[in-house]
Amino acid sequence: MTKYVGCIDLHDGKVKQIVGATLSNDDNDNNDNDKNNQLSTNYVSSHSPKYYAELYRDNKIYGTHVIKLGPNNDNAADEAIKAWPNALQIGGGINLDNCQEWIDKGADKVIITSWLFPNGELSWDRLKLISDKIGKEHLVVDVSCKKDKQEENVWIVAMNKWQTLTNTKLSKELFNKLGEYCNEILVHAADVEGLCKGIDEELVNKLGEWCCDMKDIKIVYAGGAKSLEDLKLVDKLSNGKVDLTYGSSLDLFGGNVKFTDLVKYNNDNNNL
Repeated sequence: MTKYVGCIDLHDGKVKQIVGATLSNDDNDNNDNDKNNQLSTNYVSSHSPKYYAELYRDNKIYGTHVIKLGPNNDNAADEAIKAWPNALQIGGGINLDNCQEWIDKGADKVIITSWLFPNGELSWDRLKLISDKIGKEHLVVDVSCKKDKQEENVWIVAMNKWQTLTNTKLSKELFNKLGEYCNEILVHAADVEGLCKGIDEELVNKLGEWCCDMKDIKIVYAGGAKSLEDLKLVDKLSNGKVDLTYGSSLDLFGGNVKFTDLVKYNNDNNNL
């Protein structure tokens, strides 16, 4: 059954909620008011990463991912991991050279995306290398995507903070092969990320279809969730195969969806 999982998005060392489609792949993108990069920020928290990690820990929100959106976030990510060691996932700039370092620091899993796509092509050799190095049980593959503007019901993996389209399309075949190297797949729907206008129902339905036979693989969808009812909708559309995370719509980040309601949903449905 679908459950709620948490997120801590970091930008320039602070916990923020950002409209995904407005992120820049410029590593110097630190200024929310920079008219050149037109970054749209929904929320900047006055609380530390530690605060959120402890909140998720105390409410047993397992599978929470910490995403570093650009530079100057390593210390913030490290602070979150120390608050809940061996439980959180860390993503953003992960590669073969630093993956073990984050596991050693106390991350339960690392989330890998852009490094897997040199020149926009998915490298199965790279995926095997990193999986062999840390073990598939510690690896999440992020195939966050944008909808193909030319072809209906097609989503293309986007890298570099969702600004660069790769040559990889989401499919059942892709997910089955990815499952040989990891035990979790994360999918941000970048087109609706941070807009709080509803999930991409077609994508969620497809995710459930593509992963229906993958018994040991966890699938997490992010993007657009705006109400408690979206948990039930994702459960219905995916036949319980896909979990859901909330960002800008959550009251923890200035939204209207109550964190306590999501925790209660998980508890009531025995999804601990």
